[in-house]
Amino acid sequence: MPHAPTRDTARPGQDTARRDGEILAALDTAPEGALRRMAGSPAAFFRGAAPLFHHDLAESGAGAQGTPYLDERTARVWIHGDLHAGSFGGYLDATGRLVFGVTGSGESYVGPFTWDLKRCAASVALLGHARGLSDARITELVRAFAAAYREHVHALASDADTAPPCTLDTADGPLLAVLRAARGRTRAGLLASRTERCDGERRLAVGHDGVELDAAARYTILAAFDGYLETLPESSLTRPEAYRIKDVVGRRGTGTADTESYDLLLEGGSDVLESDVVLTMRRARTPSLARYRPLPDVAEHVRHDGQLAVLARCALQTHADPWLGWTALDGAGLVVGEVSPYTTGLDWSGLDDPEEFAAAVVGLGRVTAAAHAAGDGKARHPLVPFRPERAIDAALAADEDGFGPLLADFAHSCAARARADHALFVELLRDGRFPVR
Repeated sequence: MPHAPTRDTARPGQDTARRDGEILAALDTAPEGALRRMAGSPAAFFRGAAPLFHHDLAESGAGAQGTPYLDERTARVWIHGDLHAGSFGGYLDATGRLVFGVTGSGESYVGPFTWDLKRCAASVALLGHARGLSDARITELVRAFAAAYREHVHALASDADTAPPCTLDTADGPLLAVLRAARGRTRAGLLASRTERCDGERRLAVGHDGVELDAAARYTILAAFDGYLETLPESSLTRPEAYRIKDVVGRRGTGTADTESYDLLLEGGSDVLESDVVLTMRRARTPSLARYRPLPDVAEHVRHDGQLAVLARCALQTHADPWLGWTALDGAGLVVGEVSPYTTGLDWSGLDDPEEFAAAVVGLGRVTAAAHAAGDGKARHPLVPFRPERAIDAALAADEDGFGPLLADFAHSCAARARADHALFVELLRDGRFPVR
């Protein structure tokens, strides 16, 4: 049967007042700055509205066992939680390789693997609609994304050596361009933008969002840093001098006056100033998946949201940031990681060639499969004690033909709803219905 996507004008089952309430409830903790950015376009709204997305899927029962491709294992693997077209980019892994993969882990949790795929497919549909692509062309793109995911997850389940990561040696098209751009960056360039030289030493530049710390605040941060060091593997501590703190400043979060994060300048790999390393220590927020689809046993294995975010990053990225760790401050979990000069995103606005756009979408499918299987070869965490790529491969094998159409149908309907929700959201924002944060 030919695909018949849901149009923006067809929003069955919910009146405007009820949907207004759901939007307000789902986004009740978003800072004002984030809300203003979300008003820019339906795609920007969708990127910032992961809690609303998870609310809708939870309400629909989409994560229950017995729904397409979900069983006891595939309904609880490490997922990104906020996967959209802007959640991918290049980074330098712990082995020194530039890798194109998923980035960020603020919404990561244990959940149904299909939720990541549905969210990413919907974002592709939104991008395609904004470019004036036909519904049929968007369907082709989403099905190509699904086919690339299916092929790569099968290869990973069969033999990981036949499905290498996306690196300078294996990437092509727009993904290779991202990695080449990352390769052209330098640590000296990053340090020049974030620090200043004074009396032969380097210090962090305060900047417009900086907060100078008094002695008491600095002592508190240093104590939290000691806790962070305890979370690092012994192999990372072979040169203790690398972790000597040279400076620390606070950073204000967007849209709030409170200090949301801290930058720390470390000695790094040698005594020369060019090897200095900038770390960020930021508060971790509870993933919205935990709000709408909580798993009781998470609390048995995870101390706080900071540790959860680090566990998720390590599960989704093979050989993640070697500086990655966690700690606590005033009872709240924090994530610590390097501010890397080599972190680069994929600029979709620059992909004017339809073939390049399609190649990038296919690349996202492969990279997403790699993320869902990234923990292969590592000690498994009790939350996901099995090989997820094998469980997913078996689930997809049960209905090969239905996978692409399922994602395409969802992408069209979800994108249509996001465009309608964006219009409601803008009016709620204009009317001052969101609390100021």
